[in-house]
Amino acid sequence: MVHSSKYDVLIKLLLIGDSGVGKSCVLLRYSDDSFTTSFITTIGIDFKVKTISVDGKRIKLQIWDTAGQERFRTITTAYYRGAMGILLVYDVTDDHSFQNIRNWMTQIRQNASSNVNKILIGNKCDVNPSERAVTTKQGQDLAERIWYPVFRD
Repeated sequence: MVHSSKYDVLIKLLLIGDSGVGKSCVLLRYSDDSFTTSFITTIGIDFKVKTISVDGKRIKLQIWDTAGQERFRTITTAYYRGAMGILLVYDVTDDHSFQNIRNWMTQIRQNASSNVNKILIGNKCDVNPSERAVTTKQGQDLAERIWYPVFRD
């Protein structure tokens, strides 16, 4: 991690998905290299900043963590504007969160720029395989159907 406050490029990323899929845990793991098993609901929106170095350039990542609950939807949709990338997260143990990715895609089409980059993330893949409700292949198939260049499970 680069510790300088100066940067060459600013990239705004947005984490979206149903409540409880682990968006905040993904953010904490990436930004602070920490993990908690506690479930703390994000109220509205939260964000972290991480500066990285790529090809000699300092890149400041502004990663926004949105609340997944319906009641916060009108607040969080404003944050789609200006996002250069959106990470759609579902829980591999929760088929409903996987099926809702299509609804989140509608939100993206309605609120984000048409050229925003999208990444599909199947989270909680470290669980016992018998607890999985969504297979890696199902995630890959969905990613291919909705044109995601990257799938991570």
